[in-house]
Amino acid sequence: MRVLKFGGTSVGTSERLKALMPIANDNEPKIVVLSAMAGTTNLLDEITKNLKNDKKQAAEEIIQKLEKYYHQIVSELFKTKVFLNKGNELINSHFNYIKSFVRKSFTVYQEKAILAQGELLSTALFHFLLEEEKIHSILLPALNFMRIDRGMEPDEYYIQENLKRELQKYPSEKLFITQGFICRNAFGEIDNLKRGGSDYTASLIGAAIKAKEIQIWTDIDGFHNGDPRFVNNTSVIRELSFEEAAELAYFGAKILHPSSVRPCKDLGIPVRLKNTMNPFDEGTIIKSTSNGKEIKAIAAKDNITTIKIKSGRMLLAYGFLRKVFEVFEMYKTPVDVITTSEVAVSVTIDNCEHLNLIKDELSRYGTVEIVKDQSIICVVGDFIAEKKGLARRIFNALADIPIRMISYGGSNHNVTLLVKCDDKVKALQLLNENLFTNE
Repeated sequence: MRVLKFGGTSVGTSERLKALMPIANDNEPKIVVLSAMAGTTNLLDEITKNLKNDKKQAAEEIIQKLEKYYHQIVSELFKTKVFLNKGNELINSHFNYIKSFVRKSFTVYQEKAILAQGELLSTALFHFLLEEEKIHSILLPALNFMRIDRGMEPDEYYIQENLKRELQKYPSEKLFITQGFICRNAFGEIDNLKRGGSDYTASLIGAAIKAKEIQIWTDIDGFHNGDPRFVNNTSVIRELSFEEAAELAYFGAKILHPSSVRPCKDLGIPVRLKNTMNPFDEGTIIKSTSNGKEIKAIAAKDNITTIKIKSGRMLLAYGFLRKVFEVFEMYKTPVDVITTSEVAVSVTIDNCEHLNLIKDELSRYGTVEIVKDQSIICVVGDFIAEKKGLARRIFNALADIPIRMISYGGSNHNVTLLVKCDDKVKALQLLNENLFTNE
């Protein structure tokens, strides 16, 4: 059985939903995971923010706008009166539920329930669309088997056991539809896997059923060797290892959510990235082994903050780094890049929620310097010590770009650089010209 995940742009219009039918209906056993239609989650998020701030009229205006949009989608999707009525009844039901929060008090748990409506709508509409075309499918509620634990991490044993139980109800069925992103928490309340979590859902489902392959369908042919938004003449990478894909996803490549790589890697389940607008293209395959090409791709991540702790007490001391990193652990703030010298350590973070508290704690150990508006550039490939000249090619390309930090050697799969946000686009273009175009 395969798992196919379709993102927001792939289900973003009535025409794109219709285009999914031949992909889903090919007689191969599969579970189809759908995101909310493009833009829906953002509008639902706006509704919840207005409700939290007691701006009920503003929330109601957005609700009416979104409800009107979905009724228009229904009118475009369905041909028969029966399914037009079913579609409109579905929209009325979901939006009456959302409207009910305008008339009563609002809590954080209800916020998650509102955010879940996008995926519930897209999957139900696609299920109806298949029904109207006489294509049999089973709508599997993700809330029946997707759960996170008290640490907000997926409860993989629970997911495996409960998904198995759901599938056993339909032993002869081949096509299942379910929601990405949404789940229940340890207390049974509606929750989610955070933004971008539909990729994670597909990966967790694939791991739970030991899928033959997981396919992530978006609006691009696969991983490119550069960011097409900033760099011309990029090309598709046909093959990546899990380690290379994880580096690219974490350091800015938007096509794949960073968390989604790990469950597949653990079981060696291949992940294929495909384009719904070009379904016959082979896309990018991600698997356990790499094809050995040296430099494969470049990704960038913005809104990075550098924290430098300088202290004479670090010289020849042990335990200093442990104390520094305990501060980041205390405030649950992940560190991306680390460099050290005899008297200083520099780290980067992308979450500044507790920055002032972190600075105060670190000041106990030395002088703290903070620099914002930085970008991480990650050059990904197969970097091993025996291969000469790779680092030189990278730094020659960036000879005119000031580099604040360099991380090299922590992995065989990346060279990481820190530059000012203002220099990011130029740096990406120079790297593309010197590492790929000139080849």
